Amino acid sequence: MDLGGKVAIVTGSGRGLGLAYAKALAAAGAAVVVNDVDATAVDAAVAAITDGGGRATGVTAPVGDTATAQALVETAVRVFGRLDVLITNAGILRDRVLWKMTDEDFDAVINVHLRGTFTCARAAAVRLREQGDGGRIILISSPAGQRGNFGQTNYAAAKAGIAAMARTWALELARNGITVNAVVPVAATEMTRTIPAFAPVIDEAERTGAPLPAWLRRDEGLGTVDDVTGLITFLASEAAKDITGQAIGVGGDRLALWAHPSEKAVAFADGGWSAEAIASAPVFEQLETYGIPAPKAPDA
Repeated sequence: MDLGGKVAIVTGSGRGLGLAYAKALAAAGAAVVVNDVDATAVDAAVAAITDGGGRATGVTAPVGDTATAQALVETAVRVFGRLDVLITNAGILRDRVLWKMTDEDFDAVINVHLRGTFTCARAAAVRLREQGDGGRIILISSPAGQRGNFGQTNYAAAKAGIAAMARTWALELARNGITVNAVVPVAATEMTRTIPAFAPVIDEAERTGAPLPAWLRRDEGLGTVDDVTGLITFLASEAAKDITGQAIGVGGDRLALWAHPSEKAVAFADGGWSAEAIASAPVFEQLETYGIPAPKAPDA
């Protein structure tokens, strides 16, 4: 995919998945605005891209407030002349079970993930609409936002909200030629290590130095950060101009389109439903699953 002439912002791109996204976009020809709270990480990421022949600049700032969002867009325009692509990747974790989660734990994660996605997307949308050339907004969600995950009330809520925002903004920005999609990545990172379902497998692979097993890459869709970048590059390109409002999963050898929430079973009762009638309603005959299932090897 040729992204020559395009300018992209990638929040939280000093390390991990964000850095992989930034490098992939630069390799495809885009100029990239790197962002992170760690100035050293920002400088290293910019150097890695420019040393490889790409174009990049950095903004060291925490994502969440409007000032950072404006600074990111203004930097893209000032340094590279325009904006074409936004990837909202910045995130933190404050994992605790419900009865131990503090207000500060909840607010910190919601501020970075949910509010940060909102403020950055709003600033980008204003600029993209002014330019009148369309654009791409790619929001980073998570399996936790699709299925829930133990100990991640704040994170799961934020990631579910991000998927909902993608669908809403796809409607609002369609007439401007701006696509909005949510990517649901799964990769071995420091953040993934905190998820109980994946931590033991990642730790074992690192301990032995062996690559992640084929069954894990295929059945669970868990691979390296580089396994995710192809989807980001594709969605940023003109080839994806007709794809919007979707939640798309990627990881390892797996690419998936997540279904949007819909009614699974419906029943009717003339005059409405009493509590007693609901107790025997057929809609509860096959309940939905919830939570991210733990990886299970074929011979386990």
